[in-house]
Amino acid sequence: MTPDAFLSLLRTHWPMTLAALDGGRRARLRDGLNDLAAAGDRKAVERALRTLRLQLRSLPPDHPVARELSGTVRYADAPPAPTVDRALLGELLDVFADPPPGPAELLRAAHERLWRTPALGPAELAPETADDPAAAGLIRLTHPGSGDRYPRFQFAPGTTEPLPVVRRINHILMADKDPWGAADWWLGGNGRLAGVPAELLGEVPDEDLAQAALELVAGC
Repeated sequence: MTPDAFLSLLRTHWPMTLAALDGGRRARLRDGLNDLAAAGDRKAVERALRTLRLQLRSLPPDHPVARELSGTVRYADAPPAPTVDRALLGELLDVFADPPPGPAELLRAAHERLWRTPALGPAELAPETADDPAAAGLIRLTHPGSGDRYPRFQFAPGTTEPLPVVRRINHILMADKDPWGAADWWLGGNGRLAGVPAELLGEVPDEDLAQAALELVAGC
């Protein structure tokens, strides 16, 4: 994993990652990012990356960043000279503005990212689904100000028919108990699949998607 790939992974899951860390680790993560920004040679880049990785060890094993990093033991393809994306680093450091956001605010930001995905409202569901969306195996994201929404990727394109593979995987991910976690799996990057699961529906075999979800659950 290159430094920029590592930073891109963090950006994809940044609010949720920060919300999962205590204040001390968030502060050391900030320091690691500043060290990376100041790195003048390959060794300095690698030292900063090790510092960052160390602070991420406390993430839950099912966290998307923890899953992606679990098989990466070193940054063998780090550049000989620091070519770290400064704009990307700046985006990550912007969250540490004064005063820093608390865990509740960070988690709310993570939810807002998922909330922005295209979705259907309860009135748009097919009658047989609207009777009991939970029984249909759908992810339901509830916004405190706007009510329930059902991410659009769960339905066959142009219809309100739930996709069988989505229902199957939502069951594996226990979406009825943790809809936000299930939505984050679907809408976040996945190293095993080399893409975002929701964007791979119909592009990769259903069994590959299901297997990736099973491996996540098995590793928890």
